[in-house]
Amino acid sequence: MKLYYSPGACSLAQHIVARELGTEITFEKVGRNKALAGVEGAFLQVNPKGYVPALQLDDGEVLTEGPVISQYLADQKPQAGLAPQNGTLARYRLQEMLGYINSEIHKTYSPLFNKELPRETRDERKEYLRKRYKLLDERLQGRDYLFGDQFTVADAYLFAVTNWAKLVGLDLTDFPNIAAFQQRVGARPAVQAAMKEEGLLK
Repeated sequence: MKLYYSPGACSLAQHIVARELGTEITFEKVGRNKALAGVEGAFLQVNPKGYVPALQLDDGEVLTEGPVISQYLADQKPQAGLAPQNGTLARYRLQEMLGYINSEIHKTYSPLFNKELPRETRDERKEYLRKRYKLLDERLQGRDYLFGDQFTVADAYLFAVTNWAKLVGLDLTDFPNIAAFQQRVGARPAVQAAMKEEGLLK
């Protein structure tokens, strides 16, 4: 399998999942202008949507959308516990959390990377994010991870997108449980390895 990623993008979550599982996988960096190996636009042949992550399977099929790829990877090694068994309520709860992170956290960050975004809109988006983080901070009270003691693909996703807070000037100091979570996840060996691979750590 091959995972296409961009350093520090949301694909960091799937990079982390793959390393947590010890999956035999190659990682290919997608450069500026959708470049692969220096060829501009080449990534569009892999994923016409134009964004990472994309996972090319051994038979040539390509999966897209981060939450889907994370669950696919986790299901290859269910004994690792990164996702509950399909068809269980616990799995639906995981999907519920992935959906929340995807629609309420991840996509709200997106416009904040636009330097031309009006200040009023920027402030509104940041306040919206703080409201969404409040719920997650409360959930993490007394827990190591979103579902208790077990690290899951949802934790990898939340960690990856929350790393963007400093980049866009989002103040999360009111959420100590989120801060502790970021430190806890960031210290995991697989997370360290993924971040080093992407040039995010020295």
